[in-house]
Amino acid sequence: MKRNENLVPLSRDHHFGLLCCWKIRQGIKKEVSYERIKNYINYYWEKNLHNHFKTEDDVLPELSNEGLQNQMEKEHREISCLIGSINQSNNQQLLSDFADALYKYIRFEERSVFPYLEEHLSDEQMDTIGLELNQHHHKEDDDYEDEFWK
Repeated sequence: MKRNENLVPLSRDHHFGLLCCWKIRQGIKKEVSYERIKNYINYYWEKNLHNHFKTEDDVLPELSNEGLQNQMEKEHREISCLIGSINQSNNQQLLSDFADALYKYIRFEERSVFPYLEEHLSDEQMDTIGLELNQHHHKEDDDYEDEFWK
């Protein structure tokens, strides 16, 4: 199913998020130091993901499906908490946990939340989301210099 054009900016963010997951997993496979991967995760959080979460919170309406709404909020909190844990630890597993949580969150939104919005909101409501995204959306940028994943 083709994504509603008003949600495309968020879907593009998700594409970059999946790429972030891949980079982290590649770094882990190559046994790159915890510090280097942690630095990338912090960069990605500050430059992209934190803004993406804020944009979703500000622009997307609260879902009438309480289960979907609760799951979305839970996954935002889980990823935010993982950032804190990664910064307070040297536990390599946390890097994988972050990549897994981000991947799961993106798939959940693309497969459940966005189709729900497309099905339950009017064209007018979707257009309003699109207009607000145009005003608030921060274009993903990943120009991180340490290409540890290569």
